[in-house]
Amino acid sequence: MRPIPIIRAVCGLLAVALLAACTGGSESTSRSTETASGPVKLTFWSWVPSIDKVVATWNAQHPDIQVSVSKPAQGDELVTKVLTAHKAGNPPDLVQAEYQALPTLVTNGVAADVTEFVVPAEQAFPAGTWNLVTFGGKRYALPQDVGPMMLYYRKDLFDRYGLTVPATWDEFAETARTLREKDPKRYLTTFSSADPGWFAGLAAQAGAAWWSFDGDSWTVAINDAASKRVADYWGGLVAEGVVADKPMYTPDWNTRMNKGTLLAWPSAVWGPGVLSGIAPDTKGKWAMAPLPAWTAGDRRTGFWGGSSTAVSAKSKHREQATRFALWLNTDPAALEALVTQGGIYPAASAGQSVPALGKAPEIMPDATDFYPTVKEISTQATGFTWGPNVNVAYSSYKDAFAKAIKDGTPFSGALETMQKATVADMTKAGFPVSAG
Repeated sequence: MRPIPIIRAVCGLLAVALLAACTGGSESTSRSTETASGPVKLTFWSWVPSIDKVVATWNAQHPDIQVSVSKPAQGDELVTKVLTAHKAGNPPDLVQAEYQALPTLVTNGVAADVTEFVVPAEQAFPAGTWNLVTFGGKRYALPQDVGPMMLYYRKDLFDRYGLTVPATWDEFAETARTLREKDPKRYLTTFSSADPGWFAGLAAQAGAAWWSFDGDSWTVAINDAASKRVADYWGGLVAEGVVADKPMYTPDWNTRMNKGTLLAWPSAVWGPGVLSGIAPDTKGKWAMAPLPAWTAGDRRTGFWGGSSTAVSAKSKHREQATRFALWLNTDPAALEALVTQGGIYPAASAGQSVPALGKAPEIMPDATDFYPTVKEISTQATGFTWGPNVNVAYSSYKDAFAKAIKDGTPFSGALETMQKATVADMTKAGFPVSAG
């Protein structure tokens, strides 16, 4: 599933200092049980296709805990609706939250601390995935789906031009230069100033840590050394003219991908679905490889996209809601259904081997080892702690990198702009913050 960026949350915050203090509710509400009047009834806000069919299985097996699904919105709009419902005192018991949106829900007291209920599930997820729902040492959701990054490339055109699949980013740069020399009408790939989540995944692979929280204050380091390395790398390729500088997900990009004037795409596990939609003429021509490494032999990659299942801090049935979230994201039948009905790539390790993932993607019918390879890649995926104002950082990314491309200025300067904008916004909102 392609990631959807979060918007500015109108939080009404004065000074939210401690993540651990933002769970809301009380112990008595977390221990609420079935009443004599009937089963516990939970509400779940999600956007996953056919999620109601998955939930129906739970309802059939658990007559004492019944879950109803609502799809009021997705991405940005859903975050706003959840915040509004929380403020009004009637939020859903559970909500699907993208990883970069989860800190907004935590710092606004929307997402409950469910640590006591989910500790046994830790082994069900790769460490890098489990960390995506962890803040201040506490767990605020269950990972649902993930988007580990990898490289898609046109194997037919690589063969035509005698190109070798790059294993490192240095090799990637050399491949980009070689292609331009052999055919000036083609580029290896493009740098997108419109997709901050893409850049964030690349930065995480390099070891970036844009936000961190030590229990007393936030540290913001969007301009850290790892991020600058990634920015200067891509800025250099754009300045050299060996990588295109047009954004992704535009009619022009779609045409280039379909016609083969772009030969590769650093993307995520959901990439084949996108390729099927935008480049139907290329069926059978794509292959996948691990994302190029900064150091030869390093198998680390980043995430682009993914979401979690969070429990509302104001839910009167936190324990039961968490039981459902655990089932949804770890039970074998539920994981199989999330793939077949919802079309997502499960976060749980067991879910990445369900029978439904035994078939190659439609756009890559010969890639019978696609999902086994993805599972191995997923074990090495890493993210970083997201901050409470990702929306501001993402908006600044789009403006700053677009301006850097237009003006021909260093991309590392765009990171400085992002850093200043993000720190200023957090300071204005009342967060104790320091620059990294």
